[in-house]
Amino acid sequence: MADVAPQSVPTAVLVMGVSGSGKSTIGEALAEHWNAAGVRTEFVDADDLHPAANKEKMHRGIPLTDDDRWPWLDRCAERMAEVLATGSRCVLANSGLKRAYRDRLRRTVPELFTVFLEGSRELLDERVHTRHHEFMPATLLDSQLETLEPLADDESGVVVEIGRTPDAIVADVDAALVGA
Repeated sequence: MADVAPQSVPTAVLVMGVSGSGKSTIGEALAEHWNAAGVRTEFVDADDLHPAANKEKMHRGIPLTDDDRWPWLDRCAERMAEVLATGSRCVLANSGLKRAYRDRLRRTVPELFTVFLEGSRELLDERVHTRHHEFMPATLLDSQLETLEPLADDESGVVVEIGRTPDAIVADVDAALVGA
């Protein structure tokens, strides 16, 4: 795996994608990799920041609305800012499905670099049907895919294909940062 110079690691990284894309796995792997390289980094899983009402709604198979998401996104941004205030870098695993959601995070954390985990419908479907998630049933994958807006050209970030090992994906992110 490539080694990135500590100064090239963004201070705030959003690992985004639909359910089953591997946001938590890759977010944790990036944080561990950068910590091992001497870049103090904290991983935050946005699933842990959902209010109980959101979790219950998803558990029942009901997609969240924008009104459900705004307070949660604000809490995610606040948590990132708290981590950054300690001098650590922050990696946030968050679906970030719409540009407006990512912009909402950037209002608090303007330096946000986005890693968009992209994969085929077939691979995503296989993943969500072979795992257990506390409150995100496989039936919500379609609504997430319908909501998903890819990174725009003016958004700082990289698109990474998920059909490989976490180590290979982390290496892709490192390579993108070196080339940035």
